[in-house]
Amino acid sequence: MRGPVVVLGDTLLDRDVEGVVNRLCPDSPVPVLDETAAIDRPGGAGLAAVFAAAQGAEVVLVTALADDAGGARLSALLAAAGVQVYPLALSGATPEKIRLRARGRVLLRHDRGGASGEPGQPSDEVLRVIGAASAVLVSDYGRGVARQPALRDALAATRAPVVWDPHPRGPAAVPGVHLATPNESEVRDLVPALPGASRLATASRGAQGLRRRWRAGAVAVTLGGDGALLCHAGSTPLVVPTPGSAEGDTCGAGDRFAAAASLALAQGALVSEAVQAAVAEASAYVAGGGVAAALPPPVPPMNAGVVGRGGDRVGVVAVATLLGEVRAAGGTVVATGGCFDLLHAGHVATLQAARQLGDCLIVCLNSDASVAGLKGPDRPVMSEGDRSRLLAALSCVDAVLIFDEPTPDAALSWVRPDIWVKGGDYATGGGDAAATLPEAEVLRRWGGNTVVVPYLDGRSTTDMIVRSIGERTR
Repeated sequence: MRGPVVVLGDTLLDRDVEGVVNRLCPDSPVPVLDETAAIDRPGGAGLAAVFAAAQGAEVVLVTALADDAGGARLSALLAAAGVQVYPLALSGATPEKIRLRARGRVLLRHDRGGASGEPGQPSDEVLRVIGAASAVLVSDYGRGVARQPALRDALAATRAPVVWDPHPRGPAAVPGVHLATPNESEVRDLVPALPGASRLATASRGAQGLRRRWRAGAVAVTLGGDGALLCHAGSTPLVVPTPGSAEGDTCGAGDRFAAAASLALAQGALVSEAVQAAVAEASAYVAGGGVAAALPPPVPPMNAGVVGRGGDRVGVVAVATLLGEVRAAGGTVVATGGCFDLLHAGHVATLQAARQLGDCLIVCLNSDASVAGLKGPDRPVMSEGDRSRLLAALSCVDAVLIFDEPTPDAALSWVRPDIWVKGGDYATGGGDAAATLPEAEVLRRWGGNTVVVPYLDGRSTTDMIVRSIGERTR
């Protein structure tokens, strides 16, 4: 493949709440679910991206993330799955789908997040990565990303094969897509069926109607356990049956189908070959236990990359509130990061210089587990609780966000700072200092900038620890 597989669309936060039902509610004849476990996962375009990444592909997800706890959780889950997130701003709340389950059956689905928010403008880097893709999957869930004009222009211009997984509430596919992958229900919503027509006739008529309307190369209508029907320029459709019968949880099967077809096209397969591969993948997915078995182990909520701990100015809620206020006023968001073990004058000077560059300063703080992984089992000297409280007490710090990974990439994808600041002596050297920062590539995804500010000479946490140990051993 010449470039990454790009997945573009709306990402939701899906949550499966498992429990047991042993009684009815005393004030209403409804079952009471006693929760035993809850698992979060990316939904919508995020799930399709996770499926593609699990096959070993380099995957870029272009999606909109809100400034709330749901957006933070999605950033952590996607980063853990190996997906590179190129985020757009999202007004409003993260859409969530919560399934209440008992003994493997769904009792109720609870949706929240309200009306669709408006996605922000894509950066130049987002448009560039679409043009450089080996394949693009548009996973539309009807919440606005696939309707964004600049993204649609980029999709129409790319030479990569484009797979369009539509939604009845979403826009028409851009003209010239290689393959559209609606299911039967979506086809009936988009192209009304003739009275008395058979199932295959309805699917074929709908697929041909969409192909002509969207000027698509081909349309594959997924038929659940019966495979798919592929219509292309010829008059005779191709029916691709499933390899065998399979029963199980079909949640996510359409995303698995679309992701598999996109990967096959990225590797040079014909459309008919891609649809056959997608039917086989989706069938094996359902037979193998569905989404619960297909995804990597979930990231525990309290150890996720951007979940904060305690304090009025520490954690996701504090950061989300701050982001909403600053962005509503048109302000500039500045962020910096580090371990900040044994806070010293050099740290304070860096933080003060960073705060002067914008309208707020968010500190991304390595958790205790992250510090130990980077610096060894004897670090940190101070716990993350103490370190975060000390930082939050500084007048130049507006909020603190604790992350558990070795790098703050997931936190940055959610916060999307306009400026990322690092302290060091880079500014006195030659060359492009900002380009050497490991976070520079991440900041480019949304058009952010990286800068450095000088350290105060002679200030080092490690040196302070060494001197302290030396003095105690004299």
